[in-house]
Amino acid sequence: MENLKEFITLDMSSPIWDHFYTIAPLVIVGTKEGAGYDMAPKHMAMPIGFDNYFGFVCTPNHSTYHNILENKEFSVSFPIPDQILLTSLSASPRSEVISKSDQIISALPTIKSDTIDTLLIADSYLHLECKLFKIIDGFNTNSIITGTICKASVHKDYARISEKDEDEQIHKNPLLAYVANGRFATISKTFNFPFPKNFTR
Repeated sequence: MENLKEFITLDMSSPIWDHFYTIAPLVIVGTKEGAGYDMAPKHMAMPIGFDNYFGFVCTPNHSTYHNILENKEFSVSFPIPDQILLTSLSASPRSEVISKSDQIISALPTIKSDTIDTLLIADSYLHLECKLFKIIDGFNTNSIITGTICKASVHKDYARISEKDEDEQIHKNPLLAYVANGRFATISKTFNFPFPKNFTR
C-alpha cells in the first residue's frame, strides 16, 4: 500500500497545475484573422475519441477563439523538436502598432492549407485541417474547441508502416512533448505498452 505520508495535499482554492509536471503534446493552431492569419501554440490539445475529431482548450480572451467562432475552421501543426524556437515565437504577444500577422506570422515558415483558409507550419510532421464542430464554454474562463478533421497529412518519415521497426523509427524521427508547465522534451526512446491479453479498446 502506498505510503500516504509521501504525498502533499494541494490547496484547491487555486489551480493545482503549477505544483507538478505532466506530459502533453505541443501543437500550433492556425486561424484566419481579418485580412491576415494567426498562429498560436497549444498544449491542452488532443484527439476527441477515436474518430476524426480534434480539440483543444482555449479562452474567449484570446483571438484564436474569436477567429474560429467567426470563420468556423482551424489548422493544427505538430512541430518537430528542431522547431521549438519557432513554436515559442508563435506565442509572442501582439503589438498595438502592428498586427501579429505582419509582426510574427510573416517570420514563420508557413504553407497554405489546402481545404481551409489558414496557414500550417512548414516541415512539421503532422498537419490537420479542421472545420469547427462545437465549442463548449463554461470551464471558468476556458472553453474546449473541437473540430472535424477534413484533411490530414503526415510526413513519410513519421507514417506508421507495419514493416518499420517502431522503436528505430521514433529514434530517428523524435517527437516533441511539452512538460507542463514551462519545459519541453524530445522523445526518441519508446517501448511497447504491456496491454493485457485479448485487450481491445
